[in-house]
Amino acid sequence: MERVTTQQLAMMPIEFKLNGETVVGRPDEKIIETAKKHGIDIPHLCHGGNQRSDGNCRACVVEIKGERALAPSCCRFPTPGMEVTTNSPRALTSQKMVLELLLSDMPEQEYTLDNKLKQWAGKLGVGRPRFAKREQPKSDLSHPAMAVNLDACIQCTRCVRACREVQVNDVIGYAYRGDASVPVFDFDDAMGESTCVACGECVQACPTGALMPARGVGLKKIEKKVDSVCPFCGVGCLLTYHVAEKKIQFVTGKEGPSNHYRLCVKGRFGFDYAHHPQRLTKPLIRKPGIAKSPDFVVDPGNWSEVFREASWEEALEFAAAGLRKIRDQDRYALAGYGSAKGSNEEAYLFQKLVRTGFGQNNVDHCTRLCHASSVAALMEGINSGAVSNQVSDVTKAELIFLIGANPTSNHPVAATWMKNAAKAGVKLVYADPRRSELARHAWRMLQFKPDTDVALLNAMIYTIIEEGLVNDEFVRERTSGFEALKENATSFSPEKMAPICGIPAETIREVARAYATSKGSMILWGMGISQHVHGTDNARCLIALAMMTGQIGRPGTGLHPLRGQNNVQGASDSGLIPMVFPDYQRVDNPDAHQRFEKLWGTTLDKKPGLTVVEIMDAAYDGKIRGMYIMGENPAMSDPDLEHARGAMAKLEHLVVQDIFLTETAYLADVVLPATAWPEKDGTVTNTDRMVQLGRKALNAPGEAREDLWIIVELAKRLGLDWTYAHPREVWNEMRQAMDSIRGITWERLERDSSVTYPCENEGDPGEPVVFQTHFPTATGRGRFVPADIIPAAERPDEEYPMVLITGRQLEHWHTGAMTRRSGALDAIEPEAVASLHPLDLDALGAKPGDLVTVESRRGKVSIYARADAGTPLGAVFIPFCYYEAAANLLTNPVLDPFGKIPEFKYCAVRVSAGGERPGDPGYGKGRTLQELYG
Repeated sequence: MERVTTQQLAMMPIEFKLNGETVVGRPDEKIIETAKKHGIDIPHLCHGGNQRSDGNCRACVVEIKGERALAPSCCRFPTPGMEVTTNSPRALTSQKMVLELLLSDMPEQEYTLDNKLKQWAGKLGVGRPRFAKREQPKSDLSHPAMAVNLDACIQCTRCVRACREVQVNDVIGYAYRGDASVPVFDFDDAMGESTCVACGECVQACPTGALMPARGVGLKKIEKKVDSVCPFCGVGCLLTYHVAEKKIQFVTGKEGPSNHYRLCVKGRFGFDYAHHPQRLTKPLIRKPGIAKSPDFVVDPGNWSEVFREASWEEALEFAAAGLRKIRDQDRYALAGYGSAKGSNEEAYLFQKLVRTGFGQNNVDHCTRLCHASSVAALMEGINSGAVSNQVSDVTKAELIFLIGANPTSNHPVAATWMKNAAKAGVKLVYADPRRSELARHAWRMLQFKPDTDVALLNAMIYTIIEEGLVNDEFVRERTSGFEALKENATSFSPEKMAPICGIPAETIREVARAYATSKGSMILWGMGISQHVHGTDNARCLIALAMMTGQIGRPGTGLHPLRGQNNVQGASDSGLIPMVFPDYQRVDNPDAHQRFEKLWGTTLDKKPGLTVVEIMDAAYDGKIRGMYIMGENPAMSDPDLEHARGAMAKLEHLVVQDIFLTETAYLADVVLPATAWPEKDGTVTNTDRMVQLGRKALNAPGEAREDLWIIVELAKRLGLDWTYAHPREVWNEMRQAMDSIRGITWERLERDSSVTYPCENEGDPGEPVVFQTHFPTATGRGRFVPADIIPAAERPDEEYPMVLITGRQLEHWHTGAMTRRSGALDAIEPEAVASLHPLDLDALGAKPGDLVTVESRRGKVSIYARADAGTPLGAVFIPFCYYEAAANLLTNPVLDPFGKIPEFKYCAVRVSAGGERPGDPGYGKGRTLQELYG
């Protein structure tokens, strides 16, 4: 007899009676949910969204035949033959009494037009309460993004569950007793002074307005709601814009496959950048005689000193004429720098413009600066640069191995899945030189020494081989090259590697055993793995761990490099890379070459182009003379900024397309005003391989135009016969070029908002887990590639004794062009800070909040110090989003030889106490933060 699984049992129908009628429900479907499906609304306040139902408000009680007490329908599941009445006199009397009692404590003042308590009271005919109002708490307006109005609180505890169980931030608790009980932040601190990370999950959960976005936006009459996707990190949360008065007033999370209503501080409160007064609204052309220099001060509010306004026709012709002139003299003297912040359609057209309009392959984007080495190793090993399993698969694993990443800052919603998994008993192994908030959820925290990734990972490989934990069948049937890996591993015993990486040998062995023997182990990594000269080797080791243990090709296993920006995956898929066409088809592969020449109807260059840093080096040397940059800011994001800015200053012709006058735009000859993400339609592909549709919610300001239109108009002036008028037309062409998305129609995207690829035929569901039976290589086998220890290109010495680590922070994104123009985000984190271990600060004679100066062989910055016990001794961490203390003035541009990615995560620096403050001569080039960013 075939056994029935728990999942199958939960889907089996159950017949029961609801208000006298026979209905069909499921064992895992609550009575309130079945009732709603049959058109019966039951009052509820503590139930809804993505929180666990608690049943404590008692507004949803129903009568069940044979039971003495009324039952909360949000917590009860049906059983065969059960008879439920939702509108019996007894149930209705109780529901109304609950609503009346709660209404009696409601303030006269409203905080939201969507007060669920008053809506239900109106539906049930509950009038003015008969009971006296108790003394209520005062409002807490200490937080820049959220208002706390506990006089409207009904103690439903949805905010507590949202904070503790959904986001697992553990900030909101429930304190005091009796009628004095209230939700509190930490130890009853003001919200703005608590450890709240402003994810806003509590705001979305609150049914009465007790927690609301700040500045009274809940009282604005919303004119339209537009479903879209978040434009920040690679998690790709679906969301809904609430628009009134031609602005986004607030944002709510949507039931999307990667977020299930969840958002982070940026996705919920970071959209007012679109309305910032410094938005570019007219094309700008550099004034004659205004020289370019790497030593410049960006003053977005005083652009007229450098630029003059122009019509679109003049600006486009000027931009194209400069590019045409250089192309006709030497086509290899041009380069394009596309964007991972735009849509797939824009990325596809941008790389097509370079390849068909410039006539060569010098096109790249910011993936070169984040996961190029990961992709190089993945392509080499398994011939696929995408993730094998989606982030939420961590809930199906027995062990999560997270290395070189700080998802609580960089991928906050992805971090919630890891925290949920850890709370459910999944073992989280967190390996990173920096200890972050996620470490408190870890089964084992491996805080290894910076730059020793290969030593640690090879020691794990050694252990798995030595202790006979290799999955011999998987290795034999699905891989090649294992003997070379086995031979290489003999030099990396945990006992030898422990002094190098700083992790005890027995701990390495324990983690290796647990990884190899669990029913499902999943590896996730970030740029702490990839941004090294040995980044490709780091990723090779991770691939080897997965293949030698067979921990790939099943739910809860696999390899997942966490993508950085919202469309890094999609822009890479779309061909915004110098050595591949769309879908990673090599430009020097004869079959791929022939395919794209036929599709695009033109002759194409077979020579792979230059990467980002190579382009900057060539520009500095005068070999690249013209560039077209769309939506990226290499004058802040590239390593060794003085060199990068100097390279762009030497260009004969620079065309920049952006929404603000960024540091890069300040070096341009012509600036084309583009659209922010909420101002256009288009698709993006998240870290989970989900193609998701972003929808237009706003009109662009002034004469700013959609990026797609600008690319097409430039292409026409470069001699290309393009007629694309809508992203749909571009998408349909992409389906012809990319087998992985061939089955995804525009109509399906409009209907479903999100579709996972590969999806090769229309109607295919998409594949959340890939490599189940084979790898997409010529033989179907994955390839082991051994890795040896290669030290960082620049090690600490007597002159520069500390290590600089760079990265992102929770409140800001990439180079800060958008998030530092968001009022709430900039208010939460307004100043550039360097994180140092408290003992290092003491040794400097400095205190938290003091100025320190960080200097490398390439530059120096003055910056405020922050004490952080998670930063290792001898290291300093600086986010790279602050113009006035740009971390990339210090970083080393030396490249990984395979991925051509710079070593952002390691260079030698010295730190000294003191420095010039904002407003002092020399700091921020003499400008204050307010002057710089308004």
